[in-house]
Amino acid sequence: MRIALIGRSEILYDTAHALRALGHEIAVVVTAKEAPEYTRSLEDFKQLASACNAPFFHAPSMQDRQAVLQQLASLPPMDIGISYNYTGVIPQTIIDLFPLGILNAHGGDLPRYRGNACQAWAIVNGEERIGLCVHRMVGGELDSGDIVAREYLALVEETSITEVVQWMGERIPVLFTQGLSALARDPSFVVERQSTNPADALRCYPRKPEDGRIDWSSSAANILRLINASNKPYAGAFCHYEGKLMIIWKASIIRDEERFVAVHGQVMRIGEDCIDVATGDGKLRIFTVEYDGTVGTPSAFIRSIRKRLGAGVQHA
Repeated sequence: MRIALIGRSEILYDTAHALRALGHEIAVVVTAKEAPEYTRSLEDFKQLASACNAPFFHAPSMQDRQAVLQQLASLPPMDIGISYNYTGVIPQTIIDLFPLGILNAHGGDLPRYRGNACQAWAIVNGEERIGLCVHRMVGGELDSGDIVAREYLALVEETSITEVVQWMGERIPVLFTQGLSALARDPSFVVERQSTNPADALRCYPRKPEDGRIDWSSSAANILRLINASNKPYAGAFCHYEGKLMIIWKASIIRDEERFVAVHGQVMRIGEDCIDVATGDGKLRIFTVEYDGTVGTPSAFIRSIRKRLGAGVQHA
């Protein structure tokens, strides 16, 4: 197939190589400036387009994006578009340029989880699984359109967004190739038609670094979910200790029989490679922190059970 590659990130970059390995042709590359956490840049996509002998378009603003997308209409016919993490909603007039439409990969359990940061929200909400869907795009709509390929990742208490992002990076190129193969055999192929009932959808909005602020009066389960949902490649869940930012990268819930009274955030025990902290409901054991720019065990920085972790300072 002749394919328009539309979007950003190393996942889309790897997808392009997977498609080429199967004999598909990247006929044009449309991208925008990378997000800070991406490992593939605008320049990488420019070099990719050059290697494919394909036109390259960079759209730094909404107005420019619309202009660039319109230029697709002037190119030789293409079969389908592949989109991931593009920075704007693609209009139906552009989707209609491709006989098989445009496919988008969405890291959320459609038809429920739609919008931004769905993987982090699923962890925060304590879901039992995260969906990964390749679906047809519908112009002017968000994460709607029929699903043509799908997988799930089971979430357990310890699952972090780091693991989810790694899973998505490994599986999205595979799901795109599966979806293309299915549509090549049957252009009307569908795994599931998405509901158009608004009651079936949960609109997710973006998360920001300051959303990782830890409230020690919350339960140990909720704090652990926040730590896991804010983990790398993102900024991390944070509090403060003696006036400086402390990011918590790894923790677990302690389930024991001790009855206690303590101010939330109280350091309860200092072990060789961890500390235990009182929360609003239970204890949290913390294994890895980043304090004053240094990553290590919390016991390397906290040496007295008379210390407390605070509610947080402004994240840089």
